Amino acid sequence: MNKINYQKGDIVKMKKQHPCGSDTWEILRVGMDFGIKCCGCGHYVMMPRPKFEKMAKTIVEKAVTEE
Repeated sequence: MNKINYQKGDIVKMKKQHPCGSDTWEILRVGMDFGIKCCGCGHYVMMPRPKFEKMAKTIVEKAVTEE
């Protein structure tokens, strides 16, 4: 199984919807814990890495990096 490299600023589609109806989240913090913000209502959640990797489905939009 390949590890996906998540970066700050990525928009991720999760397996389950948030109660507001949105299933897309923006990654604001990456590390042992992930900080994600709902793209629908702006709710912020901290989540351990293993749980996040299990719940994340796909990366909808990659963050733009300056190189």
